[in-house]
This record gives sequence, C-alpha cells and structure tokens, in this order.
Amino acid sequence: MRAFELNKHGKIIFPTNCFPDLDFSAFESLQQLDAVIQRDFDAKAPTGTDILERIKTGAYQTKFELMRDMALNLFWANRYAMTMYDVRPTRWADVPRHRDDIFVPIQTPWTDRETKVSAVCSAYPNLPAQWDADVEDRIFENLVDVFGHRRTHATKLTAVLPTVSDLLSDPDNQTLRLNRYDPDFRRYSYDEIVDCDEDVPELEALHRWSMVLHNQYPWARSEAALVAVEELRHDDYVVVFHPRDREVQRFLSRVTSGRTPKKPVSTAPEISAPIRPYPALDVRNDFAVQPRIAAIAAAHGDQVCTNADLIRNSAYNWSPMSAQEIRAKTGIEQRRYTSWRLEELALRAARSALAHAQVGPDQVGAVIVCTCTSSQLIPSIATWISGALGIQQTHCSFDLLAACAGLSYGLAEATRVLQLVRRPVVVVCAEKFSDKIGNVRTSRMIFGDGAAAIVIDVAPQGAPPDIEYMQTYASGPTSQVNSILWPNPAFDNNITVFGPEVKALAGRYLSQMLDDIRALPDPDGIAESLLASIELIVPHQANKTMVVDLATAAGLSPDQLYFNIERVGNASSASIPLAIHDAVRDRVITKPTRIFGPGFGAGAVAGYAVMRIDPAVIALGDESASPGESAAVPASSTRPAGVDLAEAFG
Repeated sequence: MRAFELNKHGKIIFPTNCFPDLDFSAFESLQQLDAVIQRDFDAKAPTGTDILERIKTGAYQTKFELMRDMALNLFWANRYAMTMYDVRPTRWADVPRHRDDIFVPIQTPWTDRETKVSAVCSAYPNLPAQWDADVEDRIFENLVDVFGHRRTHATKLTAVLPTVSDLLSDPDNQTLRLNRYDPDFRRYSYDEIVDCDEDVPELEALHRWSMVLHNQYPWARSEAALVAVEELRHDDYVVVFHPRDREVQRFLSRVTSGRTPKKPVSTAPEISAPIRPYPALDVRNDFAVQPRIAAIAAAHGDQVCTNADLIRNSAYNWSPMSAQEIRAKTGIEQRRYTSWRLEELALRAARSALAHAQVGPDQVGAVIVCTCTSSQLIPSIATWISGALGIQQTHCSFDLLAACAGLSYGLAEATRVLQLVRRPVVVVCAEKFSDKIGNVRTSRMIFGDGAAAIVIDVAPQGAPPDIEYMQTYASGPTSQVNSILWPNPAFDNNITVFGPEVKALAGRYLSQMLDDIRALPDPDGIAESLLASIELIVPHQANKTMVVDLATAAGLSPDQLYFNIERVGNASSASIPLAIHDAVRDRVITKPTRIFGPGFGAGAVAGYAVMRIDPAVIALGDESASPGESAAVPASSTRPAGVDLAEAFG
C-alpha cells in the first residue's frame, strides 16, 4: 500500500491504518506473531463479556464509546482472518478435501450471544450522541449488523486454521453454513473506504472501520448458522479461508513444519565509561582552514498532515487520543510529508543552496548526505546527487548515518574534508519518514519529512570561522542504543520509538553538552563562558514537550530555545538546519547570531555545533514546491531508481 494518499475530498489518508496488513516475511515463529496480535488486537479490544459488564455498570457515557468497543471487539474476533486470510464463500461440493493450503475453521458457538447482542441493542438508543446523532446512528447500523450476527466464539482462535481434512476428522465438528449466499452481496470498494468523509475526525475513523469490518462478512449474516460438518449438503455454501498472499503461505509452511530458525540470545554487556573525556573541536585553533557557511537552503515536505488528520486516520491498534492531546504530548500541530523520493528532496535542497552560494558544479569538492531513512544503498544518495548536479568528480561523496545527530556529524566531517579540498563542501541533511511509519501511532505523531543543505566554504584569510565549536558522541546502554529501531520486525518492519529510553538518552546527552559549553570560553572573550555567549538555542526538534522539560531541568529557560516542530514535526538529521532556516524566515534571527544546535537520538548518538548564522546566507525561496513543478528537479532526476541500462550507459 502507499504510505499516504489524498482522497477525493483532498484529505490525507493512511491506508495501512484501516486495512490490517502485517508483513509476514518478518515473522519466523508463532510466538513472534502472537506477540504482535496480543499487542495490536488483544490488548486493545474488549471481549463480548467485557462489553456486557460495562453496559450493566453504566460505564458507557456516549454512543461513540459503545460503538468503538464494538468495533475493537470485531477487529479482535477477526484478528487472524483479516491479517492472514482471504475469506471466500464456496459451495461445499467444490471445496478440495486434501489440500494443506485451504482451511475451513472449526467453530465454537459464541457464549451468551443473544444476551450480549440484546444488551448492546437496548443500551445504544438510551445513550447520548457524542458529536452527531445522525452520523453515529448510520455507523451503528453498519456495526450492529456485523456484531449482532457474529456466531462464533473468538477467545481460542489460532493463527493456523484447520484444514478440510481436520474439519472432517470428527463429524460433530461445526463450521459456518450460509443458508443463502448472494455473490453480488454489497461490499465497500477500496475507494469508498478511502473516500469516507465526516466532519468529526473520530467519527470518520470509526465509519471507515465499520466499512472494513462489514467486508469481512460478505454474506447475509442473518442467514448463516453453525452446523455439524456431517449435516453439510453438496449445494451448501461454507466459508473457506485461503492464505492472503505468498508470504502468509510461506509463514504457515515454516511454523507447521517446525523449521523455524533459532536465534542466539545475547546479553547486555557492562557499560564502561571512556578512559578520559573527548574534547570538543575548537575549530579556530584545531584547524588550519577555517569554515564559512556560504548558504543554507530548505526543502520542506509538500503535504501537510495535521493532528486532526491523524485522528481521522486512527488505526484499530491505537488508544483513543484527541488532536489537542497530541499537541500537549508532543508540541506538534502538524507535520510535513513529501510526495517526492528522498533523493529528489535532497537534490532540491542542494540545488537551492548552491544557487544561493553562487557555487557551480565544477567548484564542489565533496557532497555529504546525512540521513537515516534512505531505502536506496547503491548508488548512495550523495553520489546520486553529485551526478544529478552535473559534477564530473568530487574528492568524496558519501552518505553518513548518524540519525538525529546528523548535522553535527556532517559538519564535523565537512570541516575535516575542507582541510584537504579547500573548496566548497555540500552537506545535505534529508529524511523521509512518511513511508516508514505504517500504523505505529507514536512514530506517526512525531516524524515528518524534510531536507536542508548547507554549503561550507573556505573563510577569507584572517576571518573567524562561522562554525566555532563541534562535538559528537555515540553509544551507551543497549536499551538507549536500541531506543529507536527501523526496520523493526515486531512492528511490521516500521520505525518504532521507545519513549522512556529516548528521554533518558536525550537527558544524558543534553546535560553533558551543556556542561561542555559551560566549561568552554567565549570565542570573543566577552562572556564568562561559551554558554553565556549563546544568543539562541536551536535544538533537535525531537518532541517539544520533552525537550523543554529536559532543558528546564538543566537550567535553561524555554525562551532561549527556538522550535518549528509545531509545523514540521521531527525530521531527524534535517530538523536543526530546517529550524535555522525557519528562524530566519520568521525573523527570529535578524542579524548575525551565535546559535547552539544540540542533536540526539537513534543509536544513542549525539552532537552539537556552535555556529554564527548570518541571515544573508539563508535561501528563502519556494522551499515547499509541489512534486509537479519541474523547476526544482529536472525531468532526468525524477526517473525511478531502476533506470534502463542502455539509457544509463548509452
């Protein structure tokens, strides 16, 4: 599925949030699958008994609360059917009897079904609507038709279903018979589900859920019944389950054959502190060639995704949360996504920066791309950009993976390379998270897309450097090193954030960095320390609420910090240069300003740069052009990665 798309109403939609689509190539055992099912379905959903008890105790305050529980119960009841199998009504006479890749479940009647369904139908009319009575009644009609005609007990369902031979092994085994089957039974199309449109985001999400659940039972539900297999007649229709794709079929083969590989168990080593601290790079004194920032350009994502958009796309495995609660938790009101490829976004930023610096392709000595979201390894993005810029040769072009500390790592490498090439070095920080999130709520709330490029040139003889101090760090406890993972098999190979560990590493590094610059002198010899000389702090835009809390605990005032995370989200390596660009655009920086840019994140990496930013170096062009605009990226650069060989080498 696409990472996101715009429906006919112009709203951003995340298809994987409403169509459960697990990647079974990531699972080696039933235990791995069970852990995911437990987390995404079991832990979130009430049983029918739970719903009945909540009705009896008056726990439901609104119609929406009751319907949400009904929907979660139905997702839970279909946890294997909708993630692993295609459900196909089939005439009993046409069902193969001896194949091991076709399944007919042995069903157990739903305990106290009539009592539970009757309680729901009686409770709903007496509850007040939470937002819109007419819309909520329409959704309830759809949900109750499915919930009210569910026949089977779901508590003991298993991922590996019985084969037809298993079903036939005992004449008393029961399965679902469709007493009347209509092949033209109404189903909602993909477009109908994606184009669902309601004024209230929470109701739009629930309406979309109800349509997906309706499609799980494509028959007249009132005409279905559980019967013993010996009672089936040739012309009866039964519900047959087929593996939904080849990966599910391979998974079933692996787990039923017992050929799942055993993985080594590793233990976390004891953590040892370095034998002595690593000193910061004092650029003025440690390098012969002084760096000058010639240009900074930004390429924001072209698609805005608001908190309301997240709520209207609420996934079946998300806990309830409002747009306001997302803002309070993260400080983010919207994030920017891109329809471009990551390479194209990075190239846009690089072109803009070089144009602003008035540097031609024959002058560029090196291209360094800092990213942790590249899905293309060969060629590297840096070498691809070098070619797309028309550069015949650089001293070096390479990608650097330092995640949220990408800017400090990139500037440190650029300054070292500058000593050799003595000509402009292009540092591009670029990230595209939107296609690596799936339906992981924490990641979806936080991450955005974006790119920024910095041209580092040689400062005039005798002039002070624009980059004054730099430092980089890495490592720590394995829990912090693994605090952000991608790909993560446990979360369908999507990026995953473990918040407490991230906060721990961010707090550890922020405290260490502040101690560093408190101990360093003011380069101008005026303030009592380097920290006291800092005019603006532009931190990694990780999570505004978290960073402000950590900064306050470290003795900083929130008004010393600049954030643009409210509008762009967390763009990892690109976040600090994007924020510097926006601080100039927003006239927060109006004169040459000394800033402190601390970054920290995935892999327990961190680093900072103390820089002089002159507003004149910021390229304030159209940094959020749409993908259809040809001025920013030439047609040759928009070709897919798999270019025809004759064209590539002809």
